Amino acid sequence: MNNYKEYFKDKKITQLGLGLLGRGLGDAIFLAECGAELIVTDLKTEEELKTSVEKLKGYPNITLHLGGHNLEDFKARDFILKGAGVPLDSIYIEEARKNNIPIEMDSSLFCKLLPKEVITIGVTGTRGKSTVTHLINHILKGVGKKTILGGNVRDMATLPLIKDIQQGVRPLAEIVVLELDSWQLQGFGDAKISPRIAIFTAFMHDHTNYYKSTPEMSGHERYFADKSNIYLYQKRGDTLVAGETISNVIASKPHGDGELTIARRSDVSVDWKPKIIGEHNVSNIACAIEACKAIGISIEDIKKGVESFLGVEGRLQFVKEINGVKIYNDNNATTPEATIAALKSLDTNIVLICGGSDKGLELNGLVEEINKTCKSIILLPGSGSDKLTILSTKVQNLSEAVTEAVKVAKFGDTILFSPAFASFGLFKNEYERNDEFMKIINEIKND
Repeated sequence: MNNYKEYFKDKKITQLGLGLLGRGLGDAIFLAECGAELIVTDLKTEEELKTSVEKLKGYPNITLHLGGHNLEDFKARDFILKGAGVPLDSIYIEEARKNNIPIEMDSSLFCKLLPKEVITIGVTGTRGKSTVTHLINHILKGVGKKTILGGNVRDMATLPLIKDIQQGVRPLAEIVVLELDSWQLQGFGDAKISPRIAIFTAFMHDHTNYYKSTPEMSGHERYFADKSNIYLYQKRGDTLVAGETISNVIASKPHGDGELTIARRSDVSVDWKPKIIGEHNVSNIACAIEACKAIGISIEDIKKGVESFLGVEGRLQFVKEINGVKIYNDNNATTPEATIAALKSLDTNIVLICGGSDKGLELNGLVEEINKTCKSIILLPGSGSDKLTILSTKVQNLSEAVTEAVKVAKFGDTILFSPAFASFGLFKNEYERNDEFMKIINEIKND
């Protein structure tokens, strides 16, 4: 696509989802500035979306339909831009399909508009996708590659990044590195495209509240079906990197024409000195190695990148040491498996802050690991916390939790914030939870 503005100019578009995280807002502003005739609709009210709505004032070609959806907005449109998390059985998407209106999503539409010479790298997986995405980008930048990072990245809409590539706001990107969750990959399925290099890190039970079972398919299978779009449409010459734990499943199913490469932990040299800790991060490093090798990066340069990578905020991130107590922020551990991985990565004598909203996942393994590694558990309120049958100190909010953890922890102990559950109920989203934790910790000083 030589001129993205011409592609969007005068098109009638309905954007399903605005939200407060910045992605829907970024898409709406971008499309309006390209001259599209845009309807933005969301189940939340104007008051609930106030911060986003304020920034859309002044665009005469944006019409807001908030507090609910209208079937008429899904007729006689050039396409629907669907936000992440729209229900699989949405009657509005069904209405659009009935009227032969194409369904697009932010990241996949961005990829469709890219010049052919730009290499796309996509990363998915129940766990590890953020770390692998940022590590790959770090390695590539370290050897002078011109990259753009997008996809499931906080506060960032991916579609507007096309202007940076086409207009040279940044140097023309050689490589686009995208973190892709299962919702975003629905768009790749609709578009029947996959990244040239696809990485599938691991697959576990998650999002059971969204992926409901049907007579034809279990919820777990529906979740995998969305994830698999990252590789299903690969062409000959493309590369599919699979983590060890998922490689056999992928190999046993149709997986496009990309060459399947298994990222083995044993291929990560024990002589390397990465700053990110834990066996799960050895798996993440293995995935990044194979992806970078696929585009010709030497193992020496990959090693330099791995050893200089500091990690991603909220992913078993070492924050600071206070009075001999190390504090880690693992806010993005929203499943029991993620918190188990964090506990296994640290020594015993852990003061664990966890708890939150239930996702319907198995908790026995988490309880077993907590009993092995933790000296004290501080539990935030939530429907998931209510199901966690462990001896704990219950608190009302995160500030109380940190105060209690600092009181209990002694020299040589570790305070680990690793929720194991979703953030809803106590927070608007996991980003708000992360920011509050970091703010509280940064205000604590050594005695």
